[in-house]
Amino acid sequence: MPRATNNPASRARRKRIMKAARGFFGARSKVYTVAKNTVEKGWQYAFRDRKFKKRVYRRLWIARINAAVRPEGLSYSRFIHALATQGIGLNRKALADLALNNPTTFKAIVDVVRSKAQKA
Repeated sequence: MPRATNNPASRARRKRIMKAARGFFGARSKVYTVAKNTVEKGWQYAFRDRKFKKRVYRRLWIARINAAVRPEGLSYSRFIHALATQGIGLNRKALADLALNNPTTFKAIVDVVRSKAQKA
């Protein structure tokens, strides 16, 4: 009885890896075993960095908020604490966007937070 190798499936598997390796340099795009290693490592980086991207954006938002509240005489941590105690439910993404694109609105929020904090 002849040996069955399921050639269509194995060819499709190799083809999928080689297609993902298009544009890589040298043997990384030509040799299957090298391409397979490179593509799999790339998928690992992609998985890890999808998580890391969220941290990077949060750091960016915090830096923008901090830069916007410093001229108002507040630090980032005091500003966020005052927001929380007064029940203002704006997240860091929205606050950073306001600080960047609508400085007058952001200043109004800072003034409300500061006035209520001084009364308490």
